[in-house]
Amino acid sequence: MGLMNTHTTPLPIVLAGARGHGRQHLANIRRLQHQGLLRLVGVCELNPLDESELAAFAGELPQQSADFGALLDSTGARVAVICTPIQTHTELALTAAGRGVHLLLEKPPAATRSDFERILTGVRNAGIACQVGFQSLGSHAVPAIRELVRTGAIGTVRGYGAAGAWVRDDIYYRRAHWAGRRRIGDTDVVDGVLTNPLAHAVATALELAGSGAAQDIAGVETELFRAHDIEADDTSCVRITTTSGLPVTVAVTLCAEQAGEPYVIVHGDRGRITFWYKQDRVLVQRAGHGPQETVHGRTDLLENLVDHLTHGTALLVPPHRTGAFMRVVEAVRNAPEPLALPSGAWHTAPATTGGTRRVVRGIDAAVAAGAETLRLFSELGVPWALPTEVSSS
Repeated sequence: MGLMNTHTTPLPIVLAGARGHGRQHLANIRRLQHQGLLRLVGVCELNPLDESELAAFAGELPQQSADFGALLDSTGARVAVICTPIQTHTELALTAAGRGVHLLLEKPPAATRSDFERILTGVRNAGIACQVGFQSLGSHAVPAIRELVRTGAIGTVRGYGAAGAWVRDDIYYRRAHWAGRRRIGDTDVVDGVLTNPLAHAVATALELAGSGAAQDIAGVETELFRAHDIEADDTSCVRITTTSGLPVTVAVTLCAEQAGEPYVIVHGDRGRITFWYKQDRVLVQRAGHGPQETVHGRTDLLENLVDHLTHGTALLVPPHRTGAFMRVVEAVRNAPEPLALPSGAWHTAPATTGGTRRVVRGIDAAVAAGAETLRLFSELGVPWALPTEVSSS
């Protein structure tokens, strides 16, 4: 089945999951529809969108159905965006693949490595294009940083660190029945801080390390904790050893004292590069030079998928480039249950939503230290961080 589309007519697209984060996809599809690249022909939601939610599409309202496969059939969609709960990704992706429909699949692509392999096989057998929604990997800063490293701007690389300190309140964990769950019955969900809200920190660090594929990973160590009354982790760190021998250490929390921009550090023996990936901002600090800061552009992943289908442009985030990230998801899934932090390690504070949030004392400094030193919480002497069993993947 050929991927190239020689027609100039907009590609018909279906959006599965149009609320929550899906609202951003809805707005982006409208932008691309305005440019004549796409046409929204269907929305898959358990509860249909109302007129106000589809106001931007007035006069050209899409079909709506809770049956994704039937919607793809009735609309003749060529492309679909899947932005649904993690545990539904695999079956929906395979439903689209079985109909020859190209995909933008939100991260994490699957809850288990075996399901991810099923997606890879389904996509390959169907001959469709699939893009995984790690939007930070569309940043033009990524190839720029890799070129700086390649040319020796910071000397020999010693490792990669990432830090994310975000604030999420109790309402965040009540927004959906799967929020903060490791599993529902026998179904894996793995909605932890490393695998979903701050998954970009993991994936971006791996991509900068040139270790995005599953075979690039030699081992994964995890330390998972939770301050909230949930199943999954909200304050965690992971150290990934790449097959090149370099460590990639990621320390993250949703219980920050002060919310900050997440970042990745490339540590060299003659300098460092810091990348604030949501801002596309890069700071280079090296011996014999003043600090150099640049802000880069970004290619939208759905637009890149359309360019791939119409002009043969290379996909920025094909599924196999997220195999290493899925090794981390699998390590988190198989790790011991996240340890509940002692009550003295956190306190509650008012949240901007009107609810409350839990704040882990000293966590902002601990997260930053993990990215700075490439050490796990237990190695930093964090009082509540007990060494945990190393997870193999």
